[in-house]
This record gives sequence, structure tokens and C-alpha cells, in this order.
Amino acid sequence: MEQLGFEGMPKRLFSCTPSKLGTYEDCPRRYRMTYVDRPAPVKGPPWAHTSLGAAVHNALRAWWALPRERRTPEVARRLLRGAWIADGYRDREQQAEAAERAIGWLESYLDGVDPDAEPIGVERTVATKTDSLAFSGRIDRLDDRDGELVVVDYKTGRSELTADDARGSTALALYALATSKTLRRPCRKVELHHLPSGTVHTWEHTEESLARHVRRAEATAADIVAAEEAVRAGADGDEVFPARTGTLCSWCDYRRHCPEGQAASPEKEPWAGLTPR
Repeated sequence: MEQLGFEGMPKRLFSCTPSKLGTYEDCPRRYRMTYVDRPAPVKGPPWAHTSLGAAVHNALRAWWALPRERRTPEVARRLLRGAWIADGYRDREQQAEAAERAIGWLESYLDGVDPDAEPIGVERTVATKTDSLAFSGRIDRLDDRDGELVVVDYKTGRSELTADDARGSTALALYALATSKTLRRPCRKVELHHLPSGTVHTWEHTEESLARHVRRAEATAADIVAAEEAVRAGADGDEVFPARTGTLCSWCDYRRHCPEGQAASPEKEPWAGLTPR
């Protein structure tokens, strides 16, 4: 509980995850509908690409949980079938096509993974604090490579990635910082593993680059806190949490509740984000 009016009392930290910060940076209006409005507005239909991504992540988690002798690329088909999420697809045929593509990604990816290189953690939760943040998040995979800790983030989207995406990701930078705090070991290297293209994009942070990402996250948090306080004081929520319109509006879960977003870009079908054949 926040304590006010007493000099020397500790400042309340803003509790956040990468998703929470990223949602506000993408669109303050979407943040308000997700985290502030109660009851929250009804979301639109589920997205097929989100279902596919979750299934692939779950299959990879299950792969690492297998006994060493069963960690082979060939088990990917069974694991993905067991983890499959059917939401958002146009029909059974589209589901089947998407599943076969994802199985191909998994088999190809796992063919290049050393099953003996046991990760330190799979979907490992890490946390840290800064002057104004209490940050926590869950890492897809955390490796120890010859004494060097590496944050691994799986990606299944259709867009190609580059090392700049790894460098510019505040989420990955905060994961590295939180890993250092949680495990009490330095962690500077982050990687994006893009399964559709079979590419890995790496960035090694410095103290200075991590500090820049922390400042960015703290600035975002300060904006959120100011907006939430303004709403509690009676300000109009649409004014202090304005819509940030653009192409992302086509993919917003709350599009139906946002006239600005509807006007900004056309509505997408729930399966529009699937990687094309």
C-alpha cells in the first residue's frame, strides 16, 4: 500500500512485466482497456497466429522436459499435436496446413539444437528492481554456454527479424538485467530464435545499453502512473490514455471499442497473421 506524506518513506515501485510496458508503448488506449478498465471491455475473437505461437512454445517446453534419449527432432510432431490450440483458424483445412508448417519449423530448428546442452531454465521467471520499477518476466529459455548466460526468446511471427530487433528490445534487456539479479551472475547476451526462417539474431549488451533500456522502461512507467492517477482524480480516460493509431489497430483485441482505431486501418480476419504457404 502506498504511503504518502512521510519524509523518508520508500517510494512505491511500479510493478510490471514486458507485456504491460509494451502494451502502453504500442497504445495507451489499449493499455487502459487491458489493465485499468473494470470490468474490462470484451475482446475480439482469438487470433490464429497467437494460438500457433503458444502451441509452438508449449511444444518446445515439453521437448526440454523429456528424458535426454527422447529429445529428437522427430518427436516434434507428437508434441505439437498435444499442445495444439485450435482457436482463430478459418477451418480444419487451414489448421492442418498451419500445423504441418509449424511441425516443419520445429523439426528443422531442433535438428540444430544440442539435446545435451541442458538449459538453466525453460520458461524461467526472473525479477529485479530499479529505482522506480519492480519488474518480473518469464524467459522462454536460459542457457549457460561455457559460463556465459544467454537469454533465448522464441519467435514465430511471419516478419523477418534482424540483430537490431534483439538490440532494440527493452523486454530482452530487462530479462538480461533480471537474470543477473536473480542468479547473481552477469548476463549480457540476448537472442531471438525465429523458427519460420530458422535464423538466430544475437545482441550483447553493455552496462550502458542496459541502463538506456532501464531509463526507457522507467519513463514509460512514469507516464502510466501519471495517467492512472489522473483517471482516479476524475480525468477523462480517453484523454489521458489516447489512442495511438496506425497499422497495429488492425490487430487490436479492443478494436470494436475504439472508433479512432477503426478509422485508422482495416479490420483483419483472425487468421490473417499466419505465415503464408
